[in-house]
Amino acid sequence: MRTTLEDLYYGNITPNEQRMAPGSELKRAVDRVASYEKQLTEQLEEAEQETLTKLIRSQHEINSITATKNFILGFRLGVRIMAECMNDNDGDIRTGGE
Repeated sequence: MRTTLEDLYYGNITPNEQRMAPGSELKRAVDRVASYEKQLTEQLEEAEQETLTKLIRSQHEINSITATKNFILGFRLGVRIMAECMNDNDGDIRTGGE
């Protein structure tokens, strides 16, 4: 646990950063999106390209907000599970609890 706390203190834990493994499902999906974005950009006029760029940036913002909220919800769920595990009256028949 001390290592985790030290990593957190020194900024070595960054859950919002994700490395993509070459050939992974995520990497393939990202590559597809980049390819489609390039194709679409080439077909659009400059003003339309700006609109597409704004759309993409807005979607990135939505994704970031969603990822943050899901991380927090998942972390809270993990804490609730741990708290429940620590409950003395957790139904363990060996201790007589219900």
